[in-house]
Amino acid sequence: MKIFTLYFSLILILTSSVYQNGFLNQQIKHERVKVAYSEKGKILKSKLSLSKIDWQQLQILMVAYKEESMLEVYVKNKKARKFQLYKQYPICVKSGTLGPKRMEGDQQVPEGFYHINVFNPYSDFHLSLGINYPNKSDQILGNKNKLGNAIFIHGSCVSIGCLPMTDEAIKEIYLLNVFAKNANLSKIPVYIFPFRMDKNNSEKYFNTHRENKTLITFWKNIQSGYTMFNLKKQELRITIDETGSYIF
Repeated sequence: MKIFTLYFSLILILTSSVYQNGFLNQQIKHERVKVAYSEKGKILKSKLSLSKIDWQQLQILMVAYKEESMLEVYVKNKKARKFQLYKQYPICVKSGTLGPKRMEGDQQVPEGFYHINVFNPYSDFHLSLGINYPNKSDQILGNKNKLGNAIFIHGSCVSIGCLPMTDEAIKEIYLLNVFAKNANLSKIPVYIFPFRMDKNNSEKYFNTHRENKTLITFWKNIQSGYTMFNLKKQELRITIDETGSYIF
């Protein structure tokens, strides 16, 4: 009886481990992810552990700033209330100008509130993570007949409308997203701002673009989300109204 109980317990542990690591195991079947995991996996787990983050309970949130060319990755344990900054990754090439993406071919990087909806281990740009552009706000405020799509955080340091990283950076960013997805995080938030929307920057850029009232209205709307996230360091609860405005 004791032998059977021990055997059954072992089966449960092994089954649980396979289940818990299901998405990770699926991803590392792909060669580029496998290589990234062999190079970066232990390092990432160790760094997370130093921040008292269990990689198997990892939740992440990413914030991008176009003017500063920076992607910030925030982390927390599943049951924790607040995120903490894990690392800043330079965006290695700029595309377009300040302001949201409103149509296909405008070379703009979107601005607003999104989530990761694609993991592509076969990307032409090494590894890539798709964001859910166009979201409901984009669909309302953009060119309805020509919105475009396929906006990614990716490697290879080239871009037209995406957030490009070096290959070394995207290996880490991709794996962190895999860890979070493996921990059953259904939607990984990605907040994209034109610049750090603090008081000084806002006065500067709002004044520079003051004649574009549509743009200023949009920026003031997403600035509310910027302020709230930086105050609370929690995922924002967001809805989008019939005008395309974000409600926080």
